[in-house]
Amino acid sequence: MLKVEKLSVKYGAFYALRDVSLAIEDGKITTIAGANGAGKTTLINTVSGIVKPLSGRLTFDNTDLSRLKGHEIAALGVVQVPEGRKLFPDMTVYENLMMGGYNTRARPKRAEAVERVYQMFPILRQRSKQLARTLSGGEQQMLAIGRVMMAQPRLLMFDEPSLGLAPLIAREIFKAIESLKNQGLTIMLVEQNIRHSLQIADYAYVLETGQVVLQGTGREVMENEHTKKAYLGI
Repeated sequence: MLKVEKLSVKYGAFYALRDVSLAIEDGKITTIAGANGAGKTTLINTVSGIVKPLSGRLTFDNTDLSRLKGHEIAALGVVQVPEGRKLFPDMTVYENLMMGGYNTRARPKRAEAVERVYQMFPILRQRSKQLARTLSGGEQQMLAIGRVMMAQPRLLMFDEPSLGLAPLIAREIFKAIESLKNQGLTIMLVEQNIRHSLQIADYAYVLETGQVVLQGTGREVMENEHTKKAYLGI
């Protein structure tokens, strides 16, 4: 569904990504793992059109994304749940959800989409009139996912969804991501919690200093000696 070919991104003299190539398969969970500063968020933001590449090619269903603006990419169904959630804190849960469904493809289906979100996260129905800033961290992450679901996504990119969450709540978020895959969505999961992200990954790439150093199925990457020593403390 998404193909990244020899992608390079620079911030000034610093290479955030250097000749990165990878593929995100339709209907699968692909994990992009790595430590802070590896280039994971830069990758998501480049796919989203927020960051412009120095070189390389990004194609989504044979559409060249590098020539499109961010809102045009989102209208294709390529959307992200950003790190830190970035909700509208002084808007209600319902208003935040409605803000997710404003592109021309999603707008006619907003009533159906919000009901789907409420079925997935029943607590959001109960909190629908509350301001987003009054929610717990886990509830805010559910809202961030729900807001993106309103956009009728085809490729859903998660940037550190477990960040700042208690372990029990983080496990619920990972279960929700698996549920979205089972509903037919394609997932790109950027996550520092390598153990959990590899457990649910169909395929995985490990980024270090802006380059792909390892790839394989989630199990293959989990069992790799480099992964065990560098990330799992084994």
